[in-house]
Amino acid sequence: MLQSRRFFRSSSSNLNSVGKMMGFEANIYAKPHDLILTRGANSILYDDINNKQYIDFTSGIAVASLGHANPKIAEVIQKQSTKLLHTSNLFNNIEGLQLCQSLIETTKQFGGQHDASAVYLCNSGTEANEAALKFAKKYGVQINPNKHGILAFEQSFHGRTMGSLSVTSNPKYRLQFGSGVPNTTFLDISDDLSTIESFISENASQFAALIVEPVQGEGGVLPLPAEKLISIKRVCVENDILVIYDEIQCGIGRTGKLWAHSYLPKEAHPDLFTTAKALGNGYPIGATIMNSKVNSVLKVGDHGCTYGGNPMASAIACSVLSTIANDQFLNEVGKKAQVFVTELRRLQNKYPVIRDVRGRGLFIGVEFQDNPAELIKVARKNGLLVVGASRNTIRIVPPLTVENSVIDAGLEILEKSIREIYL
Repeated sequence: MLQSRRFFRSSSSNLNSVGKMMGFEANIYAKPHDLILTRGANSILYDDINNKQYIDFTSGIAVASLGHANPKIAEVIQKQSTKLLHTSNLFNNIEGLQLCQSLIETTKQFGGQHDASAVYLCNSGTEANEAALKFAKKYGVQINPNKHGILAFEQSFHGRTMGSLSVTSNPKYRLQFGSGVPNTTFLDISDDLSTIESFISENASQFAALIVEPVQGEGGVLPLPAEKLISIKRVCVENDILVIYDEIQCGIGRTGKLWAHSYLPKEAHPDLFTTAKALGNGYPIGATIMNSKVNSVLKVGDHGCTYGGNPMASAIACSVLSTIANDQFLNEVGKKAQVFVTELRRLQNKYPVIRDVRGRGLFIGVEFQDNPAELIKVARKNGLLVVGASRNTIRIVPPLTVENSVIDAGLEILEKSIREIYL
């Protein structure tokens, strides 16, 4: 440990060494070269190479919900690493089975999918969505060989592998890689209900499923109205179209309830929903939860994942779930969200460049008159990390364990950064 700390002390040799390392990474990211994260503590991140520290309002894009270097999770990792790391999907392991049971039982207990029945475990959000789409397509073709299309929405983001990418609307991500998976249709979520319902009903024979984020993340942090989701689920049920909720970013306590769809009545609950990100608090894991209607069409060999449900990831996820699935914890998320929203609306009233403050729980979007890319850079220079969403919005997704003092300090930096750019 002492040797590691010495290595990360700021020096020209360390900076040169890290700069050389950067040349070996594929050219697909726009990471700032002057920021090298070396360690973290709850809602603070440290760059020991450049002698800087940052308030983290990104939590690794809504991943580190229980904070960086969480001691409880570190203990789980240490204990599990001395027992068993991997078994493949050829054999059961206790931790994977416990996680499946916990996801089903906890989901029902905390107002989520009331008919949740089975879980498929994998390694990431895009994998969880791929599985959901594949399972839904199998369900559809059992009814009609041509019933395998997928409905999705404009401003959606569901992942970057080919199936998930095909239901991600932004052409910037999609079109440069060819046509993707065929028979995908994008609806405009801003259309009136009658337009959406009519299209679904008139074309139902083509579609196996509809996938939607209850709170659109990359699309601008847009919570979808409950009445719209209720109506969409109703018309899908009438036409034997499965509904998939992508809760990869908005789930696991982020909105102040265990799942974003926990705010909805049972008649709007999904047939499948997906989770990842915060489920592992930084350790790769994903899950697809489904009802018995979907599970009943699956057969051995229909899908699989070598690392899915491995003991380490499952043990961590069980710990995360047991911590967040707690009324007191979730109530605290709501209280912290109110602190954010109150102060952000004060800033909105003070600075006309802020057009809107919206979101749910600690999933907050601040919309600006123009692209906030420069604001994100200046905030980083001043010691605050935030991430963009859509063309004109910053996303605030801190650890759910963020301290009130850190909230205050981070918002002070945000205001300072706004003043530097816009005044």
